[in-house]
Amino acid sequence: QVKNFAVIYLVDITEVPDFNKMYELYDPCTVMFFFRNKHIMIDLGTGNNNKINWAMEDKQEMIDIIETVYRGARKGRGLVVSPKDYSTKYRY
Repeated sequence: QVKNFAVIYLVDITEVPDFNKMYELYDPCTVMFFFRNKHIMIDLGTGNNNKINWAMEDKQEMIDIIETVYRGARKGRGLVVSPKDYSTKYRY
C-alpha cells in the first residue's frame, strides 16, 4: 500500500552499527524516516521526534504516518506532525 511513495529497508544494527550512537538505536525494532538522504523527524507527541520505537497496533495508522512524512518531506519540511497524538499511549 505504500510502495508508490515509500521504500522500506530492514537493517540489522548489530551488522551495521555505524548509526547506533548517532540515532540512539538500541530497541529491537525502530522505524526512522529519510527523504533524499535527509533524516525526517516526526512529532508524535512522545518527546522523541527521531523515531518510532514501539509496535503499531493498526496497519492503517502506520500507512497514515508514512503518508504524512512523505507529504511533509516533499514540501521540504524536516519535521512533520503525526496525524495522531501518541503522548498518552504509554502510562508509567
